Amino acid sequence: MTETLTPENADQVGEVLAWAAGEEIPLEIAGAATKRGLGRPLLGAHGGEGNRIIGHSLDLSGLSGITLYEPEELVLTAGAGTSLAEIEAAVAEKGQQLAFEPMHMALLYGHEGGTLGGAIACNLAGPRRINAGAARDHVLGVQGMSGRGEAFKSGGRVVKNVTGYDLSKLMSGSYGTLAALTEITIKVLPAPEKIRTLLVLGLDDDAAARAMTAALNSSHEVSGAAHLPGPVAGQSAVSYVGGAGGAVTALRIEGFSPSVAARLEALRDLLASFGTLEELHSANSIKLWREVRDAAPFQTGDQPLWRLSATPSAGPAVVRDIAAALPGVAFYDWGGGLIWYRLDGPSDDGGADVVRTVLANHGGGHATLVRADDAVRARVPVFQPQDKGLAALSARVKDSFDPRRILNPGRMYQGV
Repeated sequence: MTETLTPENADQVGEVLAWAAGEEIPLEIAGAATKRGLGRPLLGAHGGEGNRIIGHSLDLSGLSGITLYEPEELVLTAGAGTSLAEIEAAVAEKGQQLAFEPMHMALLYGHEGGTLGGAIACNLAGPRRINAGAARDHVLGVQGMSGRGEAFKSGGRVVKNVTGYDLSKLMSGSYGTLAALTEITIKVLPAPEKIRTLLVLGLDDDAAARAMTAALNSSHEVSGAAHLPGPVAGQSAVSYVGGAGGAVTALRIEGFSPSVAARLEALRDLLASFGTLEELHSANSIKLWREVRDAAPFQTGDQPLWRLSATPSAGPAVVRDIAAALPGVAFYDWGGGLIWYRLDGPSDDGGADVVRTVLANHGGGHATLVRADDAVRARVPVFQPQDKGLAALSARVKDSFDPRRILNPGRMYQGV
């Protein structure tokens, strides 16, 4: 029968993995297990054909707690099972933040929570990605166990200690298919003294793309650029956005008070010709960007949901062409380079053929089916299909870390 294995320390994780490798028993690697709906279904953890149970779940939530936090050095180390909420609260007390603004993706699947290990393994980053980088850019070091049950570590506690192969970046975005992370060291940064958001009201998608591009190409250090079409903006809990009566384009400015005031005024002048402007102060700014970060408009319902990476200037055309075949609702983040698209209803393939064909027709990009029922996710590629060269490289990396294919088998790609 399926069991949940709950090691209490890294050594026990290694023992479990060595045993599973020897017996060739597949394992679901989980922290809070809030993102089971992301990726291909793990038959090894939840049963297969004829209800034959063929695997177990390795619960890493016992590897929790902040083991080192030096605010003066801007560094924090914690167990992989430590909740994001605990870490965010700890650094906030010291006037600091996780600058990569990790998305709380569990909310898309009807859960709350999430762990540091899950955020790094899925390489989750929010609206500040455009100038602060991805989650992997904030990892200083990791410790973990390979699919053989062998311990490894990479990096250190300061950037200058990162030498040799940067396994930290390899683990980021591997979705638990290469190793079970046990401890992670990240850099933290001071939280901004002031946050302001400039709203441009009533723009269509094309005009919004031009406005965001102008803002991001300026010297005003915009740290967030999102466009919410009318149906999406209307769902916001921020009154200025939800009550705008149409589309809202949001541009965030952060930093020291005098600098924010000056840059915001300059941004107003730059964008005055685009339309009516409004301004959000700190509390409402924080609320709005959390909604954008966590794709709040799409947290209810179970319709297929896509996360698309595209050329920002091509974003509006991508959305129009997808909507012509698959009606749905979209909004834009990362200055238009990130598109969230929710279908209005079910589709046999979750819309995969249409979405990826349209994306290819507009210069390419990546499309991830973030939410769909198990049958659809088992049938179609959830992540962007790899070309032959990249697939071969991925297979060789998998062979090095997990030759028995026991770690989250098939979660990203069939047979890997």
